[in-house]
Amino acid sequence: MSVPINDYVSLASVIFFIGVIGVIVRRNPLIMLMSVELMFNAANLLLIAYARLWLHNVGHIFAFIVITVAAAEAAIGLAIVVTTFRPEKYVDVDDIRRLHG
Repeated sequence: MSVPINDYVSLASVIFFIGVIGVIVRRNPLIMLMSVELMFNAANLLLIAYARLWLHNVGHIFAFIVITVAAAEAAIGLAIVVTTFRPEKYVDVDDIRRLHG
């Protein structure tokens, strides 16, 4: 049984827009990082789906590169967030004044 490509595109669109809404609406930097990861995963889903549809392995290679970049981004972003906002109980991205001093 084969799943049509439209289902993959619909699912990836829903996942991507959940990530976009998470970045726009939420002000917590950890939630924003997770939302960016959702957008990366939606792109990976489409890369793999179209690679399977067109019978090429290039999509798999690009998805692997995106996963590698996403892991590095998550590690560096989490380290920056933890070291910057360690003494705070509530973290808000709009409190950028703390980074100036």
